[in-house]
Amino acid sequence: MAHTAYPQSYYAASATPVPQRPALQGEVETDVCIIGAGYTGLSTALFLLENGFKVSIVEAAKVGFGASGRNGGQIVNSYSRDIDVIERTVGPKQAQLLGQMAFEGGRIIRERIAKYDIQCDLKDGGVFAALTTKQMGHLEAQKKLWERYGHTQLELMDAKRIREVVASENYIGGMLDMSGGHIHPLNLALGEAAAVESLGGVIYEQSPATRIERGANPVVHTPEGRIKAKFVVVAGNAYLGNLVPELAAKSMPCGTQVITTEPLSDELAASLLPQDYCVEDCNYLLDYYRLTGDKRLIYGGGVVYGARDPANIEAIIRPKMLKTFPQLKDVKIDFAWTGNFLLTLSRLPQVGRIGDNIYYSQGCSGHGVTYTHLAGKVLAEALRGQAERFDAFAGLPHYPFPGGRLFQVPFSAIGAWYYTLRDKLGV
Repeated sequence: MAHTAYPQSYYAASATPVPQRPALQGEVETDVCIIGAGYTGLSTALFLLENGFKVSIVEAAKVGFGASGRNGGQIVNSYSRDIDVIERTVGPKQAQLLGQMAFEGGRIIRERIAKYDIQCDLKDGGVFAALTTKQMGHLEAQKKLWERYGHTQLELMDAKRIREVVASENYIGGMLDMSGGHIHPLNLALGEAAAVESLGGVIYEQSPATRIERGANPVVHTPEGRIKAKFVVVAGNAYLGNLVPELAAKSMPCGTQVITTEPLSDELAASLLPQDYCVEDCNYLLDYYRLTGDKRLIYGGGVVYGARDPANIEAIIRPKMLKTFPQLKDVKIDFAWTGNFLLTLSRLPQVGRIGDNIYYSQGCSGHGVTYTHLAGKVLAEALRGQAERFDAFAGLPHYPFPGGRLFQVPFSAIGAWYYTLRDKLGV
């Protein structure tokens, strides 16, 4: 079997040294078998291990190989569709529960970092940057909405104030969320994996799940082994493939592109983002950026529907970076990579159970860093018999993409074109 290595990203190049983990061979018995060693799987494993479960994780490649180790590294609260959309979609009790959980993922990340001493360059503070008065109006409404759910670490910024935070002429204002922030995402995943192993959990790398044998005691098969379990948690997200056909129909992998500059001088780095906050703009197809621990600028954006890897990532993203920061025109790009996230038609996460003992969470729709950590707690609660919060997610309505996988890409690309046009026209 071919060994799957990390993509050539800044994160992989600067990752904490990690042990080689074995592939699964032969037969293993456990309480819970988790498929996928990204944030969802690792978070679930930690909560289960802390509550006395025996846990094994099978991972097709390496810990954090997928979106968990390739994303923009931003801790952003709430969901890809905000709480007001959820309020209009479901009843008040369910909306209340989901609203209360919208800010929990970031707290879980900070608790994990503190409890297990994870070195991942945690910095506090995230900015939503508005390019139009309409976007500024949305931020004003969002602040009121989030405050209604008890989230108060927010500050609206006018044009003058946002210039103190971001050295770009693009923005007319914004909102600062001090409970947002940023991390080295792969090092967070690697630190969580080490924590899983410190509690007796076992992680098998290079061990893709090829089949789930359903039944009273499900069995997860890999090329060279199998795990008999009481429960299975499916946490493969955009890298799950067709392992669970009923999940594949309701979601679509999408690619996003990221570039990283060479290290900047202390003066230049401090001039771009003086407080070292991370930033995302308010466009539908948004740009996001931040400084790394060693003073590089990470800049991401763009969506490729169907998750094909574009030929020249730098050609797509560098012009976006220079539109924001023309002062970087002579700066070299050291890394460029792509990674997949999983889009749902509603852009809300999909959580549920297949039969009595196969649980899943997927479809963060680009809002995964905080949500996946919450999902781990919610899934672990459900396995322990506390299903109220799990049921609040499981009750969200979900729809298959029209025409199945065949039409997903053109259908979504048309939608993206429409929203890009709206962003450009400011409507």
